[in-house]
Amino acid sequence: MTATATISAERLNSRRTSLGMSCRVVAERSGVSEPTVKRILGGHIAEASFANVVAIAQALGASLGVEEVDPDELCRQQARRKAQQITRLVQGTSALESQAVDGATYSQLLERSYHQLMAGSRRRLWSE
Repeated sequence: MTATATISAERLNSRRTSLGMSCRVVAERSGVSEPTVKRILGGHIAEASFANVVAIAQALGASLGVEEVDPDELCRQQARRKAQQITRLVQGTSALESQAVDGATYSQLLERSYHQLMAGSRRRLWSE
């Protein structure tokens, strides 16, 4: 369930041009001031408010694609990150005791931690 269409000034401005709309028309249709429309379409989208970007996109009939990662995939990514944190902590502690593990053992610990996290409660994935 991944839908990707990035919000970019270039994409919005290209749409405006292909529709033959002036910045003044976009401003009127969106309710956003013309200088702000020009700033956003000129590439300063990062400094703009989300509401203004949405209004301009709607005025241009553009959909705002937001990347949505499958929930199971997001959990797998989080489990992998958390397993790496745990394994690094174990490796660091072992190193302090002069008992650091080799690369293969480290990989085994990482995989074991990952699988235990995936098999357990999902709440554990998001706890600190």
